[in-house]
Amino acid sequence: MSFPALRRTLAAAAAGVVAVTLTACTDSRDDEPAGDGGSSAEAPETRTIATKFGDVEVTGEPTKVVALGWGDAETALALGVQPIGASDWLAFGEDVDGVGPWAQDLYDQSPTFFGTLELDTQAVGALEPDLILDVRGSGDEDRHEALEKIGVPVISVPDGGDNYLTTTEQQVTMIAAALGKEDLGKELLAGVDDAFSTAAEEHPEYAGKTSTVSAYSSDGWGVYTSGDARVQFLENLGFTQKPEVEAAATDNFFIPVSNEELELLDADVAVSFPIFVEASEITDQPLYNALPVVEEGRSVLIEDPVLANAFSIATTLGIEYAIDNVVPLLAEAAAA
Repeated sequence: MSFPALRRTLAAAAAGVVAVTLTACTDSRDDEPAGDGGSSAEAPETRTIATKFGDVEVTGEPTKVVALGWGDAETALALGVQPIGASDWLAFGEDVDGVGPWAQDLYDQSPTFFGTLELDTQAVGALEPDLILDVRGSGDEDRHEALEKIGVPVISVPDGGDNYLTTTEQQVTMIAAALGKEDLGKELLAGVDDAFSTAAEEHPEYAGKTSTVSAYSSDGWGVYTSGDARVQFLENLGFTQKPEVEAAATDNFFIPVSNEELELLDADVAVSFPIFVEASEITDQPLYNALPVVEEGRSVLIEDPVLANAFSIATTLGIEYAIDNVVPLLAEAAAA
């Protein structure tokens, strides 16, 4: 996901509210009309999902799902539903179905791909979906209204989730409710909590250490602020966001950092990664190399774009992959 293209991402928004209402079910009884051979069937379950644009009702179990939000397709896959259409957020090549290696084997058939920020809603409608997910998205009203014209339930961002501020918990909870997989959604979130707890227990040295997370692109440096999923990742392990970053935070998910301000990246442990540039464009910078956190070996540079995406996407599958692969790097930095 492009740092310059998406100047917004996950942050701590208010918890998503998902109200689930079951329709009444009738049983066969001797004193009731038999109707159609005397059999009776349960009415399909109807669930109500609260979004920024109002409550959305979904009945039954959707089978033709289009997933457009960042990480929405992966979340549906983790819940056992294969989208027929998806936005291609992760540029891993044409043969990996737009997901990371942590989810590659979950499609039986590749979905139809759409753009991310620029979306052809007519092409979405041509797939004749029965549910559209845009849960971790921009929250743009025009986009939502265009999707609603397709005539099927559209699960957009939660209240307060504009500009990709939908949290992992909100994304899983809302999509699980829409798909009728609430219990599985709770299991996925519990699994992530357990993985973080285990990693934190195995590395008590993380507790209390300050940290920063930054990225470098063709636009220069930016440092992520609290509430962003990458910062939350470190906080879940016991790290604390550098106070100076908090003091400089705005209502966006990141702070642009000039070369003259690069010391803002310095902390007990610093994590950085390149976006659409070579890692050498970071390691060749004298000012970056002069930071004490870099000079003393307390920095983590995530050069692998696959791992950087896992660290950033904040799906349950991506998070667990990142825990397995980023935590050892953090351990080396914290021990330096």
